[in-house]
Amino acid sequence: ADDVDDVQWAVKLVVLCVSFLLSGAYALLAHFFPAITALPVFGSYLSTEWAWNLMPSLSYAGQGIIMGLPTCVWMLVGAFVGWGILSPVAKVEEWAPGPVTDWKTGSRGWILWVSLAVMIAESMVSLGIVAVKELRALYFRMRLYKQVGGRENGTGQPDADYQASDEHAAKNRAIDEVDPRFLVPGWITWGGLAASTAVCMGIVKALFDVPVYDTLIAVALALPLAVLGVRALGETDLNPVSGIGKVSQVVFAGVMPGNLVGNLIAGGIAEAGAQQAGDLMQDLKTGHLLNASPRAQFAGQMIGSVFSVFVTAGAYLLYSKVYAIPGPQFPVPTAQVWLDMARLVNGHPLPPHVWPFIISFALLFVVLPIGAAMLSYCARERIYVGCVSINRATLQRWWPSGIAFAMGIYNAPNFTLIRAIGAIAVSAAIEIIVARVKADRRRDSIDLSPMHQKLLERKLRILAIIMASGFVLGEGTLSFFILLSQAFSA
Repeated sequence: ADDVDDVQWAVKLVVLCVSFLLSGAYALLAHFFPAITALPVFGSYLSTEWAWNLMPSLSYAGQGIIMGLPTCVWMLVGAFVGWGILSPVAKVEEWAPGPVTDWKTGSRGWILWVSLAVMIAESMVSLGIVAVKELRALYFRMRLYKQVGGRENGTGQPDADYQASDEHAAKNRAIDEVDPRFLVPGWITWGGLAASTAVCMGIVKALFDVPVYDTLIAVALALPLAVLGVRALGETDLNPVSGIGKVSQVVFAGVMPGNLVGNLIAGGIAEAGAQQAGDLMQDLKTGHLLNASPRAQFAGQMIGSVFSVFVTAGAYLLYSKVYAIPGPQFPVPTAQVWLDMARLVNGHPLPPHVWPFIISFALLFVVLPIGAAMLSYCARERIYVGCVSINRATLQRWWPSGIAFAMGIYNAPNFTLIRAIGAIAVSAAIEIIVARVKADRRRDSIDLSPMHQKLLERKLRILAIIMASGFVLGEGTLSFFILLSQAFSA
């Protein structure tokens, strides 16, 4: 009864349907009663003057559950630092005298630079660490190949240690090997890259009048950055696409000085390349674990990509017809981050007195990724911080995340609060249920073994992810139908 598979499909389906309906009901209520999307839970003063509201969106709560408790906690810390400390300081000192939520004169635009510094600092250091690891591994592989090529034991045969190493590598290759019939031919891969690059250059030239050679440079720069991003995603479960895009923006400030549109396009190409490479890596790895055909997955990705062009463009046209973008409902803060970065690298000045905060937070989040890398190489199971002993795995799990911290700063508090509430509530519920099961077993004189406890926690997390998926799907689906009704009735 303790097997993970004991979560019956009927139970999973009920959880998914109930969460879908609850989230859809909230979407309908929010449409007819918009006031519930910004509840002044901290009082009217903090709501009107400092933008501290709560949006009780079940979709946002579901996203927090999926993101996980550590990420949401560091987003919450970022929100308190950015909107609870830095924003009032900038406002009171008149460094940002305008309304708090104004991007140009308010403290929201002022603290955005701090979040940008954090993202760039952590992303650059993380990419540097990954690059050093790759170069180090390449160096040792080359040394090994040289030694194997010239090392013999006097009988004309390779040394036994190297022979055993070679046999071990051969076994690993056999495990990972896929029948060539199910692989994507090389000519399709390289031909597709060349064709898609040519199409990209033509479209960017036609739409934005960016020279074709600049687009070619952007694609060439995106390739190694995408490899680093995929490696970072595989090791940390975080794809540093924000930093990757900013690297491209810095490079293209020299290639196309003064061209804001070209700078944004170049950064967008690099970030999109890294993002899609990471998504494909995860899809193909999952398919490999399930013994799926890479060629079939590739065909499915191509079909989906063609349809997505029309779906995404159509959805944007619908949303822009009904809502103001950017606007109160869709402020698109990430677009402001990109625009401010493009302005900065092209010579636009920073807001007053923000430099000391940029440098301080950037230095902090340069040190933290280095500390995380050192921690991963530590052989000790317990780490001593002063006189306190902490489990290494626990410390790694709760190590500060610069990207999450920055997201808490550049997004309004209502974006972060409900996500943190969702993650905290599910984590607390799992702890309570496990504690109750352990207490019930103890009354029956049966101890819950660590293995059975882990299996129980895993089953509960599976149900939590299913519930979170229902929350996201329910509100998204109902919101889309509401959007359609508004678009066609306008």
